[in-house]
Amino acid sequence: MKNICLILSGIETALAFEWISEKLDKSKFKLHFILLNTKKGGLEDFLILNRIPFTRIHYKTKKDIPFAILNTYKYLKYNKINLVHCHLLDAGIVGIIGSYLARIKSRIYTRHYSSYHHEYYPKGIFYDRIINKLSTKVVAISKTVQKILIEKEGVKPSKIELIHHGFPLEKFDDIDSNSVNNLKVKYELTEAYPIIGVVARHTKWKGIQYIIPAFEKLLKHYPEAKLVLANAKGEYQNEIAVLLLSIPPENYIEIDFEKDLFSLFQCFDIFVHTPLNHHSEAFGQVYIEAMASGIPSIFTLSGIANEIIKHKKNAIVVDYHNWEQIYLALLELIEDKALYATISANAKNTVSENFDLETMISKLEALYE
Repeated sequence: MKNICLILSGIETALAFEWISEKLDKSKFKLHFILLNTKKGGLEDFLILNRIPFTRIHYKTKKDIPFAILNTYKYLKYNKINLVHCHLLDAGIVGIIGSYLARIKSRIYTRHYSSYHHEYYPKGIFYDRIINKLSTKVVAISKTVQKILIEKEGVKPSKIELIHHGFPLEKFDDIDSNSVNNLKVKYELTEAYPIIGVVARHTKWKGIQYIIPAFEKLLKHYPEAKLVLANAKGEYQNEIAVLLLSIPPENYIEIDFEKDLFSLFQCFDIFVHTPLNHHSEAFGQVYIEAMASGIPSIFTLSGIANEIIKHKKNAIVVDYHNWEQIYLALLELIEDKALYATISANAKNTVSENFDLETMISKLEALYE
């Protein structure tokens, strides 16, 4: 049996790692976790409940790197870890260096971002190059990430494993109608139509600044429409607040965090996600969540959408930076019921064929072996 340690940074709650913990073959692999964080969260509660060994190492800023590397090294050696798998940048820095010093032969890093450092934070490329060099395998979560690793950072193709995120797709179908109704009451959606959903951090490259003016124009035709902005936090929050001044308060709601995303998606009539270019998203989990929920969607192509989205087949595709196209697409989906139904059905089929959890788990197990 292999002792495997997943090393995560800045994560308090993450269903994906709960799913991995539940599904990974326990006769072959014993999981450990190192959580680089400042406080306890939902994932830690899950690990305690399921008796999965872990440690939390205090980590707030990069000043904590030496201390975190030392304590990671100690944990890996004491627990005789055979393989480490790091997720997110700070975990990659600490975990890959710590495991390299501990002489662990299998050092895996999953790259959860694509061109961010190249576009916005060039200093981060230094850390990327260290991680890429010291990792024995780098997992790309989409072909977009794979291309950046090869073309911009010089990683050998043989070092890269392409593994898409997987989802327990049955959870998107097995939705309690009472949970959906409760959320509609909670967020004052019961009298609204159409409900336009957005689940995106308030970051410039997510493109929310183009969705808001499109919705503003939609209100002239559908005054009872409501815009739902979920995961409404981030460094672009002030700019979005200014744009929202043009929307009557009763026609939008901002949701900081909603744990029951499966039910929240069922509250939407249409979903919109419009990143600013083809490589902003490394993957774009919300593409899959909206499609798995059967919610007809309006997308720009970024991350995983480059691989799976077909215009007017399983979503409506609009140009980057184009609020007028978003507005016209909203009207089209509302008024063309046949197109609405076709996109809904095809979206679910696309996801079921490509992104089930079992496929991801089998690829991870093959990588670990």
